[in-house]
Amino acid sequence: MAEKALMRVLSGERLDPPPVWIMRQAGRYLPEYLELRARAKDFMDFCYSPDLAVEAVLQPLRRFDLDAAILFSDILVVPDALGRKVWFVAGEGPRLEPLLDAPLPAFADPEQALRHLAPVYETVARLRQTLAPHLTLIGFAGGPWTVATYLIQGEGGDKDRCRRFAYQRPADLAILLEVLVEASAQHLAAQVRAGADCVQIFESWSEGLPEPLFETAILNPTKALVARLRALGVEAPIIGFPRGAGALFGRYARETGVTAVGVDTQTPAAFARREAPQGMPLQGNLDPQAVIAGGETLVREVRRVKDSFAGSPHIFNLGHGITPQATPDQVATLVAALKGA
Repeated sequence: MAEKALMRVLSGERLDPPPVWIMRQAGRYLPEYLELRARAKDFMDFCYSPDLAVEAVLQPLRRFDLDAAILFSDILVVPDALGRKVWFVAGEGPRLEPLLDAPLPAFADPEQALRHLAPVYETVARLRQTLAPHLTLIGFAGGPWTVATYLIQGEGGDKDRCRRFAYQRPADLAILLEVLVEASAQHLAAQVRAGADCVQIFESWSEGLPEPLFETAILNPTKALVARLRALGVEAPIIGFPRGAGALFGRYARETGVTAVGVDTQTPAAFARREAPQGMPLQGNLDPQAVIAGGETLVREVRRVKDSFAGSPHIFNLGHGITPQATPDQVATLVAALKGA
């Protein structure tokens, strides 16, 4: 473990250059990924096929000097395992049967859910046996509110409908979040047992919430999820990513119990460092559009982000996932600029 740069930072060490990985690093900007994706009958089949998922994880590691691998899966495997059918519409994204105008269903129990997700844990175990010793293996799950929003409205898009649901059906929201906290904790714990070194909670839809609703939907469920993971015996570091938390970033960093916090594109590094507990590792926060800009602009932005976190434990990453418009050459430029090649 001592030679894993990312794990050293998660323990509070400062490294120069900082370790780097990229959210969605296994993805559509790689031509070999698109070829691999075509072998699966649909996206969920891809996520549940260890042969394909392992290959997807390894593809960017063959190209770039990254410091971590992240499990290839999806945040919606949890509602799928809980008995809510998930499917993907080409060019539009995921779909579920919405709960907006329906009573809450009976969800599968966590033990049944773990059996459904066994292929995911097989992928983690295979990666643990395959990865070079210096690479950190990251597991993940969606944050309870982010996953709940898909369940509530049945798709992505604006979150107005979900906020109305929270006001109109607070008891149902509380039940839904409680179910997701337990299922997500069991899911993350199983990943750690299979070999993940650390995990990340993607609370990707934290934006636009007034503080009382942020407490109800983000802070309290995340705190409960972290506490449940620890109760399950998980000692691995936990990275929280509350994208769009804005002025409430500090409350998330201080109150949820996560080990480290991902900083999104819009949050200044100085603000994040001031609001987070002293010495807390921070991750981020290069603009994905700067990657597409490429060239000297990209090099300048990489160095600016690196310098803005200097003096603190820092994991270099984007402020959100890399987009399909990026190219492998641009990612190579990013890594070279960071590591001084």
